[in-house]
Amino acid sequence: MIRLFDLSLKLNGFPIKEAKAELDKIVHFSEEECTSFIEKKKKEIVDFHLNNNSFYRDLLENKKIENWNDLPILNKQNLQKPLEERLSKGYSKKNIYLNKTSGSSGTPFVFAKDKYSHALTWASNIMRFGWFGIDFNHSYQARFYGIPMDFIGYQKERFKDFLTHRFRFPVFDLSDAVLEKFLKKFRTKKFDYINGYTSSIVLFAKFLEQKNIILKEICPTLKACFVTSEMLFETDKRLLEKQFGIPIISEYGASELDLIAFENPKGEWQVNSETLFVEILDENNNPVPHGTEGKIVITSLFNKANPFIRYEIGDIGILDEKSTPQKPILKKLIGRTNDVAVLPSGKKSPGLTFYYVTKSIIEDDGNVKEFIIKQTKLDTFEIEYVAEKELISEQIEKIKQAINLYLEPNLNFTFTRKTILERTNRGKLKQFKSYL
Repeated sequence: MIRLFDLSLKLNGFPIKEAKAELDKIVHFSEEECTSFIEKKKKEIVDFHLNNNSFYRDLLENKKIENWNDLPILNKQNLQKPLEERLSKGYSKKNIYLNKTSGSSGTPFVFAKDKYSHALTWASNIMRFGWFGIDFNHSYQARFYGIPMDFIGYQKERFKDFLTHRFRFPVFDLSDAVLEKFLKKFRTKKFDYINGYTSSIVLFAKFLEQKNIILKEICPTLKACFVTSEMLFETDKRLLEKQFGIPIISEYGASELDLIAFENPKGEWQVNSETLFVEILDENNNPVPHGTEGKIVITSLFNKANPFIRYEIGDIGILDEKSTPQKPILKKLIGRTNDVAVLPSGKKSPGLTFYYVTKSIIEDDGNVKEFIIKQTKLDTFEIEYVAEKELISEQIEKIKQAINLYLEPNLNFTFTRKTILERTNRGKLKQFKSYL
């Protein structure tokens, strides 16, 4: 059988065979070999960009660098410059992989990877999905994602879907009538796995729950479901497991980097230590002990086209105490640093706190399908929700009591029922947003 996926990468100039061979070598290192490999790659990538990238040299401002912690932290604002000013010597738009971030962090930018680095990204994806019996060359994917709506962008994406053996379910309209059509496809197509945005897949599971349908029973070929780009709450994970009848796997990645963490078959969120070096730092950019929360800072060990060295991704997380250089485990992903609510008392609280507090109460009766929270003033929040019927005063009162308990009293909330929630142009649902 033709390995169409590998072939399409090769024809686009991505040396996938060599990348797979290198990745295989890295994963078979001993603990000692792994530690020395990471240190060697860190030094190599810094030296390369100091010698070949004027943007990175300027960032260092002739500082004396004596050890790794002396290197500056690179942020998204630094990268909002024309790509030509950030490319390394020897790289141009003709010999790189070019893309742009989704902008869900509020700071979109264009980025580049050299072709070998991008091939390693795919080799890493192929290996991790392979843990669950998924083969990109042959396994058929049900893809819950956005799609460009302009004619050329749309056709291009559909052609990519064909090459990568996937069927796309666009997520901009998730009304019951559309979900009914999705269900029909699962009855008639032999999908091997589901992949896509968490919120859209959860909404589909709620639709199945209403109909009392287990997806695996009508599509027996399904092996696993991989959710990405948005937080997966424990209650939602249980719902997905129940309604799909297959393992639910969480991934955490960034388009400009790679897969950052991927749930392994033991249920641990295993950090990618083969192509990335992940640090957790405090507010003063000092490393924190494992088990302590801090900002996630990542170095791409192979990307020569564009420096991502000590790059602050904008998320907060905790590495597990049992992490080793060879097998770091992400204990908790807390959310984006810019998704923080500042309260009248001066208290700062992750936006997800509101989501946790309201979610359990709002969803008690299964009426509310999904919702988002917006902070419009220091003491004022708007909750927009999609539901069969309006929330009743008892439910609203329960939410207020929970917020008083978990956050602080005297906050003002308005509840607005909508037929559809606003998603980004890629189809992501931003669950909390501060307008302060």
